[in-house]
Amino acid sequence: MYLSVLFLPFYGSVVSGLFGRFIGANGARVVSTTCLFLSFFVACFLFYEVGFAGSVCCFTLCRWFSSELLVVDWGFLFDPLTCVMLIVVTSVSSLVHLYSCEYMSHDPHIPRFMSYLSLFTFFMLVLVTGDNFLRMFLGGEGIGLCSYLLINFWFTRLQANKAAIKAMIVNRVGDFGLALGILCVFNYFCALDYASVFSIAHLMVDETVTFFCFEVNLITVCCLLLFVGSVGKSAQLGLHTWLPDAMEGPTPVSALIHAATLVTAGVFLLARCSPLFECSPTALTVVTIFGGSTAFFAATTGLLQNDMKRVIAFSTCSQVGYMIFACGLSNYSVGVFHLANHALFKALLFMGAGCVIHAVADEQDFRKMGGLARVVPFTYSLIFIGSLSLMGFPFLTGFYSKDVILEVAYAKYTVSGHYAFWAGTFGAFFTSFYSMRLLFLTFLTETNGFRPVILNAHDGAFNLVFPLAVLGFPAIFIGYLTKDMIIGFGTVFWGNAIYTAPENSNIIESEFIPIFYKLMPLVFSLSGATASYVLYSAFQYDLFRLKLTRIGNLGYHFLNKKWWFDKFYNEYIAQTALSFGYHGSYKTVDRGIIEILGPHGISNAIFKTAFILNKFHTGFIYHYILALLFGSTFMILMTRIIIFDAFDIRLLVLMLLNFVF
Repeated sequence: MYLSVLFLPFYGSVVSGLFGRFIGANGARVVSTTCLFLSFFVACFLFYEVGFAGSVCCFTLCRWFSSELLVVDWGFLFDPLTCVMLIVVTSVSSLVHLYSCEYMSHDPHIPRFMSYLSLFTFFMLVLVTGDNFLRMFLGGEGIGLCSYLLINFWFTRLQANKAAIKAMIVNRVGDFGLALGILCVFNYFCALDYASVFSIAHLMVDETVTFFCFEVNLITVCCLLLFVGSVGKSAQLGLHTWLPDAMEGPTPVSALIHAATLVTAGVFLLARCSPLFECSPTALTVVTIFGGSTAFFAATTGLLQNDMKRVIAFSTCSQVGYMIFACGLSNYSVGVFHLANHALFKALLFMGAGCVIHAVADEQDFRKMGGLARVVPFTYSLIFIGSLSLMGFPFLTGFYSKDVILEVAYAKYTVSGHYAFWAGTFGAFFTSFYSMRLLFLTFLTETNGFRPVILNAHDGAFNLVFPLAVLGFPAIFIGYLTKDMIIGFGTVFWGNAIYTAPENSNIIESEFIPIFYKLMPLVFSLSGATASYVLYSAFQYDLFRLKLTRIGNLGYHFLNKKWWFDKFYNEYIAQTALSFGYHGSYKTVDRGIIEILGPHGISNAIFKTAFILNKFHTGFIYHYILALLFGSTFMILMTRIIIFDAFDIRLLVLMLLNFVF
């Protein structure tokens, strides 16, 4: 039964992918969706058995490979952290599958699409259920491959090709760091399974290694390399550029990637490796700063985006930043709690955006919409709920995790903690601003689109709106219902799945911070939403005039072009690499050195040698006889010299001179 939660999606993927021609589009939809819902029901049972009953299960299916000290098994670990991730992944994925049945109904390749979705879910489950680092790496590579296939599903579009290649390359950078971290762990711990590594981590606290001629802490090096993998997967600052471009894929893909699978893998890695990170204060500080910077950066970048899906994508990047710096503050349970809450309302937002895009003839620029609240009221109400939860509106799901993250950040009373607090607080202001901007320009302002499109707009079919309705309830209530169980003080839910050092635990201190700092994130969120509504309802013309000024135009392009990260990467890194590849590698090495020393050089040398040797073939018999005599004499003389040592070398010189002259 435990394995069925993992292999049911794999079965659905295989049947849809290999037998799609025989079972047809309807068969592929039914098989893959049924398998995912069955997997979700099994995950619910596991959550009850492991989470509530405390029956942690760890078993080995078979031996994967064994070589000297490297022994890797197909082991499975079902602890509370795994079960929370199973619930999140299977619930969102099953609803995305149901949503895709209608959303992709007119696509001729729906069996392939459903196969990719199920395979994506399978590899994510491989990642979260493994009991060793190699299984985690395998799952990470699998979801990276599936993300490429799904983003590039409409492969005839140039932008989809570019986005998929970009996602693949950027994720490989993170995976390279993750691979180095795993190798470092194996080299010094001589094991790859979590139980062995985490049990002896505290004994290696004072161990140092030489890294680039510097003596550095071993645990810190391992943690930072593992964190590079987390940065790539979770699209943190520096390796974030692939996430907005991933919107070129179909909307169900965006919902699955951004809500429950790929971007959450990095947070899961940090939570799973908590015993390692707790041994390295330096690594925790780096994680906190990266998370806070990403939360602020992505929130500011989303302010002036005009693509509906891109705005929601940058909100994903920002919210994952909150989860990351929560883990950096040693509050892993709070980070995972926000992960679960975020998955629900973010899937709601993406699927709601897909319904809106379907309703307005596949238009994604919300400046060309407006007034849709009257024509798609059900979709509008659910997107409104999801946006309020994203803002951290009181008593909705997002409030109970986001507010706690900022409280524990301030209660850390460190420079990195206060940095994360202020970055997250201002990020909350900007998040509310662009969320209200999206709502106002899409649904509340005057109609700005084509009249026939707006008149024909309507709420989607049952398969489109039913997943939204299902997700609407947890977006409101799940945070309140589960907060005491997951992050309440003294809760025994997590058991040994997450470790926090006693000196790093500050959940109690967060209850006693000044009320001013408790209310500040809420005040900033409400202020951001209010400012956005007022500006875009009464001062749109003034905003346009501001954009035409020199400073306004510069600020607009700075934020709209995502702080020019893409420009920097394209012009200074990619172009430099391509130029070096052409001039240095291709022209100098391939067509230069290799051709000179290789084919052309060898052929020219053979030709010249043959030309020289050809001159000795004169055709005169006495020339050949002379050559034979010379050679025979030379061999005899050398034999006597080497073997008998009875002939002076000077005699040989004299004989050679005699032949010459």
